[in-house]
Amino acid sequence: MTSSASKSWLLLLGFILFYVIYLLLGALVFSSIERPVEDKLRNDIQTMQREFLNQTCINATALEEFLVKALSASEYGVSVLQNSSLNSNWDMASSMFFANTLVTTVGYGHSTPLSDMGKAFSILYALIGVPFTMLVLTASVQRLMYPLVHAPQALFQRSGLDPRPASQLHFALLLAAVLLCFFVAPAFVFRAIEGSWSFLDAVYFCFMSLCTVGLGDFVPGEQPGQKYRSLYKVVVMVYLFVGLMMMYLLLRAFHKMADLHGLTSFLELPHCEEPEGDLRPILGDGPTDTGPPPPGPLHHRAATKQPLEPAAQPSYNTISKG
Repeated sequence: MTSSASKSWLLLLGFILFYVIYLLLGALVFSSIERPVEDKLRNDIQTMQREFLNQTCINATALEEFLVKALSASEYGVSVLQNSSLNSNWDMASSMFFANTLVTTVGYGHSTPLSDMGKAFSILYALIGVPFTMLVLTASVQRLMYPLVHAPQALFQRSGLDPRPASQLHFALLLAAVLLCFFVAPAFVFRAIEGSWSFLDAVYFCFMSLCTVGLGDFVPGEQPGQKYRSLYKVVVMVYLFVGLMMMYLLLRAFHKMADLHGLTSFLELPHCEEPEGDLRPILGDGPTDTGPPPPGPLHHRAATKQPLEPAAQPSYNTISKG
C-alpha cells in the first residue's frame, strides 16, 4: 500500500471517528433538551388519566377531550399505557438513534422534538450532519470499490471472461450477497428479537430503512421492557450505516456495468469514475491493459489525449433517496 493510500485510509478513519463523535454530541444535546420536556408531558398525561378515571360521570365531551390529548401525546412518543411509559424516547441511546436517523435521512418519525429549541437544533444539526454523512458514505464506498468491485471483475477477466460478462456475473454475485447479508439475515435477527414482527415485516423494515424511505410503522427497540435496549439501538445504528454504504456500493457497481454496456452513453449520463493512482493497474501491468474501454465521449477524449471538461471530472456522488 502506497503512502497516499495510507493517508487516504487514515483520513477516512478520521472522518468515521468524527462522525461517531458528532452523533454522541447530538445525542447529548437532544437528551438534555428533550428529556425534561418529555418527563413533564408524561406526568401531565398520567395526571389527566387519573382525573379522567376519578370522574363519577363520563360524558361524550370529556371522553373526546381525553382522547384528543392522549393522541396528541402519542404523536410525540408518550403513551397513556402504563407498560409503554417505561421507555424514554430521549435517553442517550434513543437520542443517538434519533440523531443517526436524522443525518442519514431515514427519519422514522417515531419520536420528534417536543420543544422549539429541539426543533431549531434539529435543523442546524441536520444542516451540517446530512452533507457530512453523505461525504463519509461516499468516501467509504470509494475505498471499497477496488476490493469489492474492480478486483473481482479483474479476476473474472483473467479467468477468460470478456469485460461485459464479467461485470454481469460480478453484479449478480454482489446483489445476491447484499440481499443475503443485509436483508434476509438481518430479517431473521429482527424476527427473533421483535416478537410481534413477522419475517415479512422484518424484510419490509430492512428495505424501507436501507432505501431511506423510513415510514416509521416498524421501529426496532420500542417494545416495553426490552432487554439490552441501549446496546440493541447501537447495533441497529451500525447496521443502518453499513447497509446504506453497501446499497450505495451496489449502485456504483450497477453504474460501472451500465458504462460497459453503453447504457450511460445512450442516455447521455455521466460515466462512473475510474480508479486512480495505485488502484489503476488492476488488470495488468499498466493502465492500457484494462480490457476494452466503455464506449462514449470519455473514451473519445482519452484516445485523442484531450483534457476532460470540468463537468466530466470525477466528483463525490450523493446517496439517492430511495
